[in-house]
Amino acid sequence: MKKRYVSLWFRHLLTDWTALRRPELKGKPFVIAGPDHGRMIITAASIESEREGITVGMAVADARAVIAGLPVIDHIPGKAEKLLKALGEWCIRYTPAIAVDMPDGLLLDISGCAHLWGGEHDYLKEIVTRLRSKGYDVRGAMADTVGAAWAVARFGKVKPIISPGMQLEALISLPPTALRLEPGVIEKLHRLGFYTIKSFIGIKRSALRRRFGYHLLSRLDQALGGEDEPLQLLYPMEAFHERLPCLEPIRTATGIEIAIKTLLENMCKRLHSEGKGLRTAVLRCYRVDGGVVGADIGTNRPTCHTGHLFRLFELKIASVEPALGIELFTLDAPKVDDISPEQEALWVPEGAGLDDSDLLDLLDRLRNKIGAQNIHRYLPQESYWPERSVKPAASLAEKPATAWRTDRRRPSLLLRKPERIDVMNKLPDDPPKMFVYKGERHEIKKADDAERIEPEWWRRKRPHRDYYVVEDEQGRRYWVFRSGHYTDENSRWYLHGFFA
Repeated sequence: MKKRYVSLWFRHLLTDWTALRRPELKGKPFVIAGPDHGRMIITAASIESEREGITVGMAVADARAVIAGLPVIDHIPGKAEKLLKALGEWCIRYTPAIAVDMPDGLLLDISGCAHLWGGEHDYLKEIVTRLRSKGYDVRGAMADTVGAAWAVARFGKVKPIISPGMQLEALISLPPTALRLEPGVIEKLHRLGFYTIKSFIGIKRSALRRRFGYHLLSRLDQALGGEDEPLQLLYPMEAFHERLPCLEPIRTATGIEIAIKTLLENMCKRLHSEGKGLRTAVLRCYRVDGGVVGADIGTNRPTCHTGHLFRLFELKIASVEPALGIELFTLDAPKVDDISPEQEALWVPEGAGLDDSDLLDLLDRLRNKIGAQNIHRYLPQESYWPERSVKPAASLAEKPATAWRTDRRRPSLLLRKPERIDVMNKLPDDPPKMFVYKGERHEIKKADDAERIEPEWWRRKRPHRDYYVVEDEQGRRYWVFRSGHYTDENSRWYLHGFFA
């Protein structure tokens, strides 16, 4: 596919944004300025100020000598970059490959996108017109290379769309500055009388390199297509990415469901053809008002089962607020894994246990409804100490290294760390008759005999524990223990778990 790029130049980015936030400044001269070596220097000027001769780099005092009472807005460091990132996110509705071009532009890789808007002319017109309607003074140009598009957007005077392979013809009449050269190189070129690219482009490369360095040749090659110029994308492209632009804005839940199903069907078809399964998916919905909403899902193991994945997204459709309407849907799969036909066959309701597709379906739905952080699976590990006898499982596929202990009752909820309780008992070695936990008093009606648990031999410095299963007057059962002998100076009582 032939590469095509668009360069957008926001000629008055900061002042346009300021006028949008402060309507009283619209149509009036004003500047943005910041301190520099003890003076206030203009960093941005509105169109009206430039018409009066005010330029960037001028001292505020000099500007006010030209326009009395000129409003001066404080410069906010880093504001231009934030604005360009926000505008870049808005432009994702036109292409997923967007890069910020500091200090006042965006670069779009539009390869394979223009036909969705009826052709390159309508595509570029749509972008520029909508940005201007939002209050930004913007120019745009399209070409085979980033360098040519950048040059024509800022210095072109005829047409903004350069036909494929016509970069040279578009560039030769432009000044050397259009090649994005360093100021020192521009100064040398002007000193030698080279005021257009045409005046030096025919000179031998060896002579240009000796006089002006490799940077000039590199910029020429980039603009003419002889050297690639990779973009630092705002959002790096995922290997599995689907887009669905809408002819009319989508406002209903039914329309959103149809869009998600279409994206999933296309995504799963690609995944299946490459033997991959989806583990995480991110849906983004770009609204007419510029807002971006969406949802994400995750699965316990890779799958390209469209119906199951849609049911996971279905849980979150209510949170997708379309407002005035959604004009673009995108679906990314940032995490995929290899999948086997045998694994997908589990969707047929056979078998049981952890390989049961119904269980996996349930876990995925719970995960995407209440959050993966609220679902846990534990495996046994060899240790006498209760809090060290279990460990969290990394996945459903992980196998236990030892068997669960079943000869003794254990609570259904084990606290990560035993909590102190105040206890009253008849005799020192008896179970509690009453204990107080978090300010609540519990009268004990039933209690089992003590179970003594010793630490491992390499932890003998820790005292043993005498555990009791006790039941209070409301029928609630607890797992409590005394640490050490009752005669020990540091002997204390603790609550360690709750029985169902």
